[in-house]
Amino acid sequence: MKSSPLSLQSLLFLLAGLTALAPLAIDAYLPAIPSMATSLNTSVHHVELSLSLFLAGFAIGQLVGGPFSDHFGRRLTVFVGLFVFACGTLGIILSSTLNGLLLFRVVEALGGGMAIVNSGAIIRDISSGRDSARNLSQMALIMMMAPLLAPVVGMGLLHITGWHGIFVFLLIYTLIIWFFIYKNIPETRAKNEQHPSALQRYLLVLKHRHAVGYLFALCFAYGGMFAFITGSPSVYMGYFNISETVYPLFFGANIVTMVLANRINVWLLRYHNPSRLLSMGQAIQLVTGISLLGYVSIVDLPELAVVVGLIMLFVGSQSFIASNATSSTIEFFPTNSGTASALMGASGFATGALSGTLVGLLGDGTPVPMALVMTSCIIMGIALRYMMQRPQ
Repeated sequence: MKSSPLSLQSLLFLLAGLTALAPLAIDAYLPAIPSMATSLNTSVHHVELSLSLFLAGFAIGQLVGGPFSDHFGRRLTVFVGLFVFACGTLGIILSSTLNGLLLFRVVEALGGGMAIVNSGAIIRDISSGRDSARNLSQMALIMMMAPLLAPVVGMGLLHITGWHGIFVFLLIYTLIIWFFIYKNIPETRAKNEQHPSALQRYLLVLKHRHAVGYLFALCFAYGGMFAFITGSPSVYMGYFNISETVYPLFFGANIVTMVLANRINVWLLRYHNPSRLLSMGQAIQLVTGISLLGYVSIVDLPELAVVVGLIMLFVGSQSFIASNATSSTIEFFPTNSGTASALMGASGFATGALSGTLVGLLGDGTPVPMALVMTSCIIMGIALRYMMQRPQ
């Protein structure tokens, strides 16, 4: 069955819906973690392990999906990935033990990574340069509704149906996305007479110093963001005693900042190249990260408003980093954009898994470990990007 052509805005909207699987699968169940621990007769920390496993599985799924997409096409890769994601989600719904949850969470993540890696590749197939960065930013703007609404949806479903209902929602959402992509998105991959192996494709990307510089910038920005995502429940609900009902509002405040920054980024792309705007985003994160770390380290009783404000600036700056780093990287690889997108996404989620785990290991009941990891990530991102992109 042939797909019907879509307008650019409709295509971006549908690709945003596909990419939103990741924040939905991550953020929707955060408010339910204590209830899941009780239901599965285990500790909260054991259930939180499912988040790190999901991020690691998601990274592996992207590494597999990128070369698969460049070789076999975008549509087939999306369909296979969504099928595996749906199977993993169904397994979670039927699970009654911690081991079952962790196992099927990994299966879910592998499929999600394989499917979602195609969003950036499809955009590179149909655009380049500033147009590509602008399209990625517009897609990200639509996608940001997912992490904004996910905790609220998760909280509502938790009260109405219990934690299983959250994953039933994810399963239904996956099937809907599969149907609309099948009906509307054509194959966009340009035919390539050469058929390099997956390893050769990855080496092609890794040998490009400027591309690797952008990759470092993106993956450590992901690390800083996931350090916040992992640490925010204990900081907001534990340290500052915010109720689980109010927590989604504080979490969503960061998404509002990202939306505003995204719109500014789209406007500035008319006058500046993506690399310059990426540098601006890194500078903002560096200043706010150091300020946050200094504040929570020095002040005995930090004010919630100050902490929330600095975190909003830090996380909001992600909008200047993610789309500009991605577009700048895949611009170098017109016939291997799936592999380049996979490497960036996998590196980002793997760094996020490590930074989130580090926040948990360093956790002492205060905001300091979270702020320390967030700040360390942006420093590493800037330093490694400079090392790779400085003139030889």
